[in-house]
Amino acid sequence: MNDAVKKLIDLAKTEVGTREGPVNNTGARVVEYQGTTWLAPGAWPWCAAFTCWLMREWLEDGSIRELLKLPTFSAAEKWRCRDASAFGWEKWARQRGLTVLPETEKARAGDFVVYDFSHIGLVIADQQSTKEKLKTIEGNTNQKGDRDSNSGDGVWTKDRAPSLTKCYIRIFN
Repeated sequence: MNDAVKKLIDLAKTEVGTREGPVNNTGARVVEYQGTTWLAPGAWPWCAAFTCWLMREWLEDGSIRELLKLPTFSAAEKWRCRDASAFGWEKWARQRGLTVLPETEKARAGDFVVYDFSHIGLVIADQQSTKEKLKTIEGNTNQKGDRDSNSGDGVWTKDRAPSLTKCYIRIFN
């Protein structure tokens, strides 16, 4: 795992255990995540907002921007994904010329995984085979494995079946 990917995963790990407020899909941290998207904060599912926040925070590191040939934080802000929907991440990645892989490929640590059920997370460990469960960190999920606007309650580590995957977005090849 390269240093840039390690920094992204370490950043995501610092958020594990972050919880919503008393009202579903709300709370100070959720509003902070949502504020990194193009959509105004509100009581809406925030899994993609969490990944947008991760990317923004990660791009504050000058060494990461240098690797991505983004000379300034302003350039990074224009480049990064700001889409509030999980499926929007795939479109963004294709527009940026990033590698978008099908579920038939092995996931690598640092890949963003978009699921068939309109959800997204960050892969934190390399898959050894395409049948092995994905190890991820996801926002707007719970410790039981559910993700929806009624049962998602925070940022958690997950083990998910790869059959749930729509695609993987790889920032570094």
